[in-house]
Amino acid sequence: MKEILAILDSYERARKEGKKSALATVVRVEGSSYRRPGARMLITDDGQLTGAISGGCLEGDALRKALAAINQQENRLVTYDTTDEDDAKFGVQLGCNGIVHILFEPIDLQSSKNPIHILKNLSQERSNAVLVTLFSLGGTNQLGTRFLYRPNKEQSSLDDPAFDLYEDAATVYHAGISMFKVYEALEHSEAFLEFSPPNLHLVIAGAGNDAQPLVEMASVLGWKITVVDGRPSYASGNRFPKADHVLVSKPDAVFDQVEIDARTVFVLMTHNYNYDLALMEIILEKNFTYLGTLGPKKKMERMLTELTERGFVINEAMLARLHGPIGLDIGAETAEEIALSILAEIKAVVSNHSASFLRDKSAPIHSN
Repeated sequence: MKEILAILDSYERARKEGKKSALATVVRVEGSSYRRPGARMLITDDGQLTGAISGGCLEGDALRKALAAINQQENRLVTYDTTDEDDAKFGVQLGCNGIVHILFEPIDLQSSKNPIHILKNLSQERSNAVLVTLFSLGGTNQLGTRFLYRPNKEQSSLDDPAFDLYEDAATVYHAGISMFKVYEALEHSEAFLEFSPPNLHLVIAGAGNDAQPLVEMASVLGWKITVVDGRPSYASGNRFPKADHVLVSKPDAVFDQVEIDARTVFVLMTHNYNYDLALMEIILEKNFTYLGTLGPKKKMERMLTELTERGFVINEAMLARLHGPIGLDIGAETAEEIALSILAEIKAVVSNHSASFLRDKSAPIHSN
């Protein structure tokens, strides 16, 4: 979602300056590639690039293809095949040993089929959605980014959407897994039905100096960030300019101001044992994905013991989402290194990955 937000911001600037632009989307990958389906980049007619569709090797050629699409005002599908050892013939030197299909869509301000309208709608609501991009590997009919699904909130720029598309989008929405499918009713177009969840919402309890690099790094990842602390001198926007919200609050009033969902994760690092304990008790009763506490294992054990002695029932599901000590074992010492270990652990947990060395993985890096 961070990439899409950056694209929308860049598009608005380009529109105000009278620049033309095109959206490039990786719609299908066979074999190995740096970016996967769903990667996007906005290209303006003066050569400005926002987002990425590769590790940098495709961008130069993509600029030429985008300018051609803008000039012709026609969607174009371009295939880069690097399974051929002579990939130098493309002038891009991918070195990934894969086939990458990229759809270029010129942005027509006057058209109701403008893909930017779909992306804007996607970004305006913090909920799961399915984004549908239609293309044809063997034909000339490239319909493009044309359909957004949320239950009872569909947005389509198709003249006559296939009925199966609604059903399949609903299936992807509930399963949380993207899929591909060919629709004969849509001129045999292939659809990339992309499951698109909102960004993670990181709630950091603690506004000490060690929380500052955590906020900075989470901001780079594009996460929504809330910092909360009971100390007004610490919890201030001046100290955390990259945070979306900085709150001064007692533990029992935090959730009067903070909305949470299944993409909300918590880090307790106030260095105030009673504050952390009080907030942990409240969080455990909510629908959270991850809760980590800074400090030694004995601290976590003591907190759980005190809660149990109060009569609070801690079940296995709660324990599975608790992490203390927080972070991956990477030998972190400094605040910055600890922040890195915390964010890496959160990413691994929400992605359901092991956080092991990629060199020890026998399967492909990407599962799809």
